[in-house]
Formats: sequence, C-alpha cells, structure tokens
Amino acid sequence: MNRKVLQLISLMISSGTKRANWYRKKKLFGHIGNNVMIQGFKLPLNPELVYIGDNVNLASNVTLVTHDVVHYMLNKHEGLDGDFKEKTGKIEIGNNVFVGANSVILYDVKIGNNVIIGANSTVTKDLP
Repeated sequence: MNRKVLQLISLMISSGTKRANWYRKKKLFGHIGNNVMIQGFKLPLNPELVYIGDNVNLASNVTLVTHDVVHYMLNKHEGLDGDFKEKTGKIEIGNNVFVGANSVILYDVKIGNNVIIGANSTVTKDLP
C-alpha cells in the first residue's frame, strides 16, 4: 500500500493506542511493543528501522528521522568528489519512555528504559 495512503489511514484513527496497534498489525515498524501510544504522527521514511519497546508514549508531532539528505547538497558542491551516500540508521526506544510534543529523534539513536524526553527536544545521541 502507498506510503501516503498508509499515513492518511493512520491519522483517521483517533486513539493513539489504536494507531500503535494498527501499525503493529500492519508490521510497518521494526517492532512496536505493548501499551504503546502514538499521537498524531508522521511516518518515518524507513519505519522498519524504528524499534519501540513496551509502555511508550509519543506525544503529538514527534518526528523520527531515519535518514538524512545532506548527500544531495554535497554531491553537487564544487570541489568535492560527488560520491556521498545517503545515511540511514536505526532508532531504538526502550521501555517506559515518554517523548514530549514536537520532539525530533535522529537516526542511530538508542533511548534506554525509563526515560522522559521533554517537549521540543532534539535527540542526537544515545540516552541510557
């Protein structure tokens, strides 16, 4: 099914818990544990690289970034060899985690168990 269609369908599910269960049923993510709530949410480009543990709440407008696109600019930059590749990476979210509204979690980040991430945060490194 088309990615945009999947995202539109998921947004029609009013409950964040039901939305997470729907994602789990469709096997869109690498893993989604039990008792997960995902509020209004943009699907990452590579949802299969996202692993979410048990008892996780992602508040509104949380963005999970599984890739970057800086290679487009670098490959067109004069003086560089133009052989830069897209970087992709896994995002792992442990158990008992809350991610506040409007937060961004970048690729190659592991969030441990029992972590609270405040609203409007950008997570660029592992949080034990």
